[in-house]
Amino acid sequence: MMLPDVLCSRLALPVVAAPMFIVSCPELVVAQCISGVIGSFPALNARPVSMLDDWLAEISERLAAHDAAIDGGRKAAPFAVNLIVHKSNARIEDDLEQCVRHRVPLVITSLGARADVNEAVHSYGGIVLHDVINDRFARKAIEKGADGLVAVAVGAGGHAGALSPFALVQEIRQWFDGPLLLSGAIAHGRSVLAAQAAGADLAYVGSAFIAAREANAAPEYKQCIVDSAASDIVYSNYFTGVHGNFLRSSISDAGLDPDNLPTALTHTFGSVADESKPKAWSQIWGSGQGIGVIDKVESTAAIVERMRAEYEQAVDSITAAAWVNA
Repeated sequence: MMLPDVLCSRLALPVVAAPMFIVSCPELVVAQCISGVIGSFPALNARPVSMLDDWLAEISERLAAHDAAIDGGRKAAPFAVNLIVHKSNARIEDDLEQCVRHRVPLVITSLGARADVNEAVHSYGGIVLHDVINDRFARKAIEKGADGLVAVAVGAGGHAGALSPFALVQEIRQWFDGPLLLSGAIAHGRSVLAAQAAGADLAYVGSAFIAAREANAAPEYKQCIVDSAASDIVYSNYFTGVHGNFLRSSISDAGLDPDNLPTALTHTFGSVADESKPKAWSQIWGSGQGIGVIDKVESTAAIVERMRAEYEQAVDSITAAAWVNA
């Protein structure tokens, strides 16, 4: 199964914007979809639970209004909602019910795979993508009914894997020919093309959009993205119990030594308060390793257009290469 043509035909760039805790909001999602990439947000960003209904209605109505107003142009890309299906998420059933009621076109599941969640999304024709960090988790997700996979490789923002994108994608492609997205340090159009060359259908881009004007991130966070590079990213499980990538300066500002963080022994995924630690995401800022190419805070439309131009230049460069035409 591949993603339906009706979805891909609306893309200006083969990209899904990754859901980012706190940062992703209706304003950002709508801007992403209108700009021609699939926008997404974590259901947990809508707080309290009742706000998710409002967010889904707002996004759907604004995208429909955009499509109705254009005359013959490209319609907005679809949007996705990220559901944390781990047992620690007490609101998963309520969030899933809202997604079904609003017929969310794409649902991205994380931290566990559940057949009943997949079946609920399939009941109205929705598509489920499950994010994984290794081949074993990928096989489990497909066995439980996920339609596609998000391969989260080394260098991805937030919770991330430790495998090379080449190793992870090629292992999955040995047995799976369905929708496959690749995540990990992708912030440039060349990297989007590289993800496809490696075997993915779409690139999964997060950190580049933290610096978008529409993102729900503090000005200091956005500027830190602009000022930082790959060497400023720290990989640790201290803050949530799950290994992830975080900005070194935010760790230092919290009074911790980024090079000597303790190892967490329990998994909270950042959802359970621990007063002994600074809060992941709000105080300790997540980011992937690809941010070295981000040099300004700008609109979502400008970010997508930059990456689209870079992507097309990369395609032209490869096509023109002497060894290709030999």
